[in-house]
Amino acid sequence: MKREWVVTKDGSPSLFVPDLNQNYHSHHGALQESRHVFIEAGLKQFSSQAEVSILEIGFGTGLNALLSHFEKAKFEQDIHYHSLEKYPLEKDEWQSIQWPTLFDSKPEYQLFYRALHQAPWELETALSPNFKLVKNNCDLKDFNPVHNRYDLIYFDAFSPEAQPKLWSEAIFKKMQLALKPGGYLVSYCVKGSVRRAMKAAGLEVAKIPGPPGKREMARALKP
Repeated sequence: MKREWVVTKDGSPSLFVPDLNQNYHSHHGALQESRHVFIEAGLKQFSSQAEVSILEIGFGTGLNALLSHFEKAKFEQDIHYHSLEKYPLEKDEWQSIQWPTLFDSKPEYQLFYRALHQAPWELETALSPNFKLVKNNCDLKDFNPVHNRYDLIYFDAFSPEAQPKLWSEAIFKKMQLALKPGGYLVSYCVKGSVRRAMKAAGLEVAKIPGPPGKREMARALKP
């Protein structure tokens, strides 16, 4: 997959895929989008729990995993992070990324970012005493999750226009089965057809305020 680095409006980088005409993140700001959608609207809803199990759909640049470790509500919280990615970044791609708004003032972020990408695929790796990572190089359509395993799902696939099969009722039924009762799925996408697919899969969907440049996002609850 051909990819090009671009700079988003908050100064943080993202990748652009010409064949799909898709950015990995919002062009309004990659960093602020990840913080808003996945950390503030997602992970911090579980601040009272000592341990949180996360499934991520789309490892991408590793930004969501990086922020989940450093920017959760309580640093001592244990994170079990399981991420799926069909098209992993090549070594030269992730090594060439520049995160001036993160790395210049926080060198520990850069070290952890490298560790995320250097971690082996298909094996659980403890990257810190309270962060365990599993990365699977696989297609979401082939993924068969353990039922009632995850507190939280980061649904960060390319848009429905680019990958409509990943935003279907069948996929969201998988997500519903994977979530624990009381668990959430969060996504930047709030398109009507997507919300209907989530509801048909048994999720209770709410539209909540979105990140800068986007009025709304979706947060879906497994009752």
